[in-house]
Amino acid sequence: MRVRAARPDEAEALSALVLRSKAHWGYDAAFLAACRDELRLRPGDVAARRAVVAEQDGAVAGVATLDGDPPDGELGLLFVEPRVLRNGVGQLLYRHVLHEAGRRGFTRVTVRSDPHAAGFYRAMGAEPTAPDADLPVFTAWPIRPEPAWARAWAAGGPDVRVGNVAAFNGQFSDVPQRPDHYSCMVTFCGPQPAGLVLPERVDAWWLRATADTLGWDDVPALTRVPGRRVVPWGETAAPPAVMAAVRRYESKRHAHALFTALAPGHPGIVVPARRPVRSRRALVRELAAGPLVLKAEYGVGGSGTRVVTPGGRLPRRVAGLLVEEHVAKDDRFPDPTFDAFIDGDGTVHPVGTGLMDVAGTAYQGVTVGRVPDAIATTAETFGVAVGRVLAEDGYRGWYDVDFVTARTGRLAPTEINLRLTGPAVAFHLKATFDRLRGGDHLVRTLDRVPLGARLPPAALRRHVDKLTRACADAVLVVTIPTAAFDPAPYLGVALAARTPEALDNATEAVKDANRALGAMFRDLDVSRRGAGRTRTRRARPRRPSA
Repeated sequence: MRVRAARPDEAEALSALVLRSKAHWGYDAAFLAACRDELRLRPGDVAARRAVVAEQDGAVAGVATLDGDPPDGELGLLFVEPRVLRNGVGQLLYRHVLHEAGRRGFTRVTVRSDPHAAGFYRAMGAEPTAPDADLPVFTAWPIRPEPAWARAWAAGGPDVRVGNVAAFNGQFSDVPQRPDHYSCMVTFCGPQPAGLVLPERVDAWWLRATADTLGWDDVPALTRVPGRRVVPWGETAAPPAVMAAVRRYESKRHAHALFTALAPGHPGIVVPARRPVRSRRALVRELAAGPLVLKAEYGVGGSGTRVVTPGGRLPRRVAGLLVEEHVAKDDRFPDPTFDAFIDGDGTVHPVGTGLMDVAGTAYQGVTVGRVPDAIATTAETFGVAVGRVLAEDGYRGWYDVDFVTARTGRLAPTEINLRLTGPAVAFHLKATFDRLRGGDHLVRTLDRVPLGARLPPAALRRHVDKLTRACADAVLVVTIPTAAFDPAPYLGVALAARTPEALDNATEAVKDANRALGAMFRDLDVSRRGAGRTRTRRARPRRPSA
C-alpha cells in the first residue's frame, strides 16, 4: 500500500468513492444528494486541495485532502473504499496528511468529522474541540520533520541498550558497583531498540506498556548482549581515545580550563573563579564574604558538589577539593543544560537545551521545550564550541554542558558530562512524541518520585494505571520501574504535554497520587510495624536479566 498525489483526471472517480464511503454509514439517497456538491472533488481542486490517494495492489483505496494555507489547515476529505475499511488505509492517509502539514509549516489541522468517524479520530490522537456538535470537530497536530540529530543518532539501526551506569561511575569513585535503578533510563535513548539489558528484572507489563506508548514492536529483555550495535548508559569499553577524553573532561578541573579558554568568544558566558582549597582555615576565612561551592574532581548527578555558607558545616576532609565562586541564580531559569552528540565523523549535532530541576546540588529531573530563546541560543552556541574541542580530542558520543543562570542573565558553565544522562531521555521522548502525535511537546522527567509504600509488581501496575488516568491532558511513561519495592520506594516517570498548564497539572497529579498512597498506609499504621528494629542487611540483587 502506498500514498501518491491524486491526478486531475481521477476527480470524478474519487468523488464517487467519497459518496460510496459516506453511504456505508446508512445515509439515505436524499441526504447523499444534498451533500453531493459539498463532497465533490473537481479536476481543478486536486492540486489546490493537495489531494492524495492510497493505492493497494494498484487500485485506489482511499482519498484525503489538506485544505487551506499555513498556519491553520483543515482535513477536508478523508474517505476509504467500504470494502477495505479497517485495513489501515485511513490511518495511512491521516498520518500522511499530518506529515505533509508539518512539512509545509502548518501548526494545526482542523477535522470536521462525520459522527461515525469520531472514534477513529480520537484513536489517532486528535483532540476534540466540539465533540457534541452535529459534526464533531477535532484539532490534529502536524507532524514535523524529524530533527537532524534524531536521524543521525538512529543511523546505525536498532540497537541493544545496556544499563551499566554503576560500572561507569566506578571508574571515578569508590562507589560499590551494584545494580543501579537509574540506568533503566537507557531504555528511552532512541527509537525502537533491538533489546534491553537492565540492572534488575522488570515485569512484562512495563515492557508492553512502554512499547505501546512509544509505538514500538515488542522489545525483548536480554540476559546478554548479542552481536549488534550497543548503546550503553555508562561507557566502560570505548576506544582509548574516547576514554582519554572522558577522563579528561569529566574532570571538573579540566572542564573549567576549557570553559575559561572559550568564554572570551561568547559574551553571554561568565566563568566562575575556581581554585584548589588551600586549607580548612583558609576556607573558613573566605566564607566570611559569602557562600562558596565545593567540588570534588569527579562526580555525577550533583554528587561531589555542595554549597557551603558562612557558619555552615564543612566536610571533614577538604584536601583535593576545588572551591568555586558562588553564582547567585536567576530564580526563573536557574539551571539550564545543553545536550548534543558527536558522530563517528566528528560532527557535532546540537540536540537542545532543557531546564534542570536541582535540589541543592542534586539533579532531580528536567523539562525540555520550555526554555527562553535567549538562554537556549547562548547555551547552544557555547555548547557546540565545547563539542568541537571534544571532537578534536577524539571523543565520540553523547555529551552535555550544565550551566547556572546568573541574575545578570549570563550563563555560568559548571561541568561537562561525556555520556548519556537524564536530560538525554527527555529529548529522545520529545522527538518520539512529536513524531507519533504531532505538534510540539513539552517533556518533563521526574526521576525520583517517592511512593510512600513498597509495591510488588501487581500493585505497582494498578498504581501506574491510576497515575495514567490522573494525567488527563498528558502522556505518562514510567522510566524507572525497578525501585518500587526498595526500602525507600520510588518511581521515575516522564510526562509529555502540549501546554505548560497541562504539564504542571500532570506533575501535581502524579505527586498527589503518590502522597495519597503513602497516607493510606500511614493511616493503616503499616509503616510502624517493626518500629525500633534496624535492618542492616540489604536484599540480594536479582540477576540483571531485563
